[in-house]
Amino acid sequence: MTEAPPDAVTRLLIEWSDGDEEALKRLMPLVYDELRRVASRHLRHERRDHTLQPTALVHEAYLKLIDQRSVRWQNRAHFFGVASHLIRRIVVDHARRRRAAKRGGGIRTVWPAAARPAVERNVDVLALDAALARLGGLDPQQARVVELRFFGGLDVQETAEVLGISTATVKRDWRTAKAWLYHELEERE
Repeated sequence: MTEAPPDAVTRLLIEWSDGDEEALKRLMPLVYDELRRVASRHLRHERRDHTLQPTALVHEAYLKLIDQRSVRWQNRAHFFGVASHLIRRIVVDHARRRRAAKRGGGIRTVWPAAARPAVERNVDVLALDAALARLGGLDPQQARVVELRFFGGLDVQETAEVLGISTATVKRDWRTAKAWLYHELEERE
């Protein structure tokens, strides 16, 4: 799979922001594969019996993305940052619906390899979302790093690009946030 040139994506995003609906039609084929890759990367870390599939996740994210009329798209990184946030919301909402359907049954996910603490464990995605919200109150940038890496499936370089910070800062925030979240989730169990 080849990625679309960032400048082509950025140009189409700006044209779409300026009201050109044709730009959206040309944009989606360029970003669809990458959105699917992000969704697949995240869902690969879900438990085996999860019911949300990458294609469904991408389609739901796509519907939410095209509904973002007030967003003034800056560039490709901005687009994928918003997409990562939407993917998080979709995955969390899906877990909430499943939990409600099971009347309190645990919805668990496996830490992605890059995020995995020293001790292997499953994580309740709703507990992770709540802990991430608490982290956001303490350090919004660390929370955003986790959101982009864990829910969006972005690597260090992509996360740095989205946030406009160095890769060293992403690595430091990622390491600190993982430790804080792991401790927070352990305390809550």
